[in-house]
Amino acid sequence: MGVRPCLPSSVIGPDTACDIRITVTGNECDKYPAKSHARKTALKLGASSGLIYLAGQPTINWGDSDQPQTFRQRRYFYYLTGADEADCHVTYDIQNDLLTLYVPDFDLHRAIWMGPTLTVDEALRRYDVDRVRYHVSLSDDIQSWARKSSHAKNPIYILHETQKPALPNTSSGIRYNHDRLLPAMNVARMVKDEYEIRMIRHANKISGLAHRKILENIHKMKNETEIEGMFLDTCVSHGAKNQSYEIIAGSGENAAVLHYVKNDEPLHGRQLVCLDAGAEWNCYASDVTRTIPLPGSGSSSSSSSDWPSERAKAVYQVVEDIQERCIKLSKEGSSFALLQKVARFYTVKGLRRLGVLRGDDINEILASGASNIFFPHGLGHHVGLEVHDVTQTSNTAQDPSSVKQWGGRSFVPPVPCSNEHSSTLTSSSQPDAFEEGMIITVEPGIYFSRLALRNARTLPLAKYINFEEAEKYIPVGGVRIEDDLLITKGGPENLTTAPKGQEMLDILRRGVRK
Repeated sequence: MGVRPCLPSSVIGPDTACDIRITVTGNECDKYPAKSHARKTALKLGASSGLIYLAGQPTINWGDSDQPQTFRQRRYFYYLTGADEADCHVTYDIQNDLLTLYVPDFDLHRAIWMGPTLTVDEALRRYDVDRVRYHVSLSDDIQSWARKSSHAKNPIYILHETQKPALPNTSSGIRYNHDRLLPAMNVARMVKDEYEIRMIRHANKISGLAHRKILENIHKMKNETEIEGMFLDTCVSHGAKNQSYEIIAGSGENAAVLHYVKNDEPLHGRQLVCLDAGAEWNCYASDVTRTIPLPGSGSSSSSSSDWPSERAKAVYQVVEDIQERCIKLSKEGSSFALLQKVARFYTVKGLRRLGVLRGDDINEILASGASNIFFPHGLGHHVGLEVHDVTQTSNTAQDPSSVKQWGGRSFVPPVPCSNEHSSTLTSSSQPDAFEEGMIITVEPGIYFSRLALRNARTLPLAKYINFEEAEKYIPVGGVRIEDDLLITKGGPENLTTAPKGQEMLDILRRGVRK
């Protein structure tokens, strides 16, 4: 930290006006904002007293093994601490505004084999908490708080009934509340602060580098496995050792499988690969999907050298158009319900133009659910500490008709009828409206699944589908394009830097020429 005066010290007097600027070096002032998150949680909880208690992820071995499972911190715990360490606990005394982190007791055997666990002094320097104590103090501290508090008025707030602190049997009379903390933290987590936005922005930056690396080298690849391997290599080499979710690298018909993660089939003769992959940075997620034309896989009759077939190009352009329209509408006051209407409307328009859907009345086709066969998921979701981050209420509520169509499981949110000029497309009074600071995805997709089309033949909506034409698109597989958007006062800011559209094609073209 340095202070820069406007004049040499020899001429500074008591009446001298100075331009004093503080320059911060290092990261001592850039701690995870745990205390702010604790206060925000208490505010959403509507409580002026009580004790919040959360347990972090414990160390757990695999069944019948001495090897620990891969550690992943509990996200609600991380939100109140910023501590990505195993076997920790946290309490927040709301009335006294006291945030206390409990770290594991020193274990000599573990320290010799694995290195020492976090010390109290180190944790206090690293984390934005008021106190750090060893785990041995946790039980006594909670009992001491309980003795000083009125149990009737001041409960211990926990996320789940199964996550009470381990206290002696003599600690009877303590009242727990496991109904209010979870929804309060969900609401608190929906709007991101500056620190969180910065983490998600950086996760997207690394994801963008990895997606670009794939584009530059895909002409040399022979198998889906190579795509996954290069993506991981790029992320890890840039410091992102964890992925936000399992990498999806589905080529050909695999691109029509929404969560295809085998990633082990050859690319030869296939038209597209759907790469859905996002790096994680300091526990914050990114979620990015790109659909990439595969070189040398198409028909010689294609009029565009960038695309393996006219059908692949046509589907990509429909999805690209839907995404751009929805991105423009992703602003304060909008909602997923609104974007879903827009996406469904233009899905039907696009598939009618391709000859896949038929019928004169778009609203009638929408109401039938025929578009669900080709677009069987919601348009997007929140992103944060989870790739599908928490919300106050689900943004993918089940549609009863969809449950029936898909044999008891819903894959799509309700799809209200809409028309191109409906006033609801610009309404700002939607439920679950977007707010400044929220980060969402916009990810339309169109897929041609053999199984879905076979099932559709048995449904009333079959009359709206031209199956002969739809089945010609099965080799295309599917197209999905997904970006992460920050909702701001001035409109959406696209945090995703992975190339798409014309930029993607330019990179592919340069790679083939090398």
